[in-house]
Amino acid sequence: MIKSIAHSDHEASLLPGDERRRSQRVIIRVPLTLELSKGGKSFMVSAHTVAVNIHGAMVLCRESLDSDTKVEIINDRTRERATARVTRAPRHSAEGFLTPLEFVNPFPMFWQISFPPSNWKPNDE
Repeated sequence: MIKSIAHSDHEASLLPGDERRRSQRVIIRVPLTLELSKGGKSFMVSAHTVAVNIHGAMVLCRESLDSDTKVEIINDRTRERATARVTRAPRHSAEGFLTPLEFVNPFPMFWQISFPPSNWKPNDE
């Protein structure tokens, strides 16, 4: 299921960071593998996205990754790779760690979806 989150004039409904968002987020679950080095050793971490945009994603994984950690994101569906970094400390949840990742360079086609235009708003129902 894909769900787009549009900006709103009602700041109370915004999630932290929404007011600074550079591009539209799309709520979608994409399986990922994160490849990184820690203590001089390379290892892989299974993860999946919670939300994506052309600049990166919010991912859920079982490992807590330090802020500014460099990671190679592997899209398990397409096998495509992109270099990213952890932008801030992950938040712990019952399912794991919510970790914000930002691509080193914007990569709109990494997720293989079309993003809504920046001025898109859902119809009020």
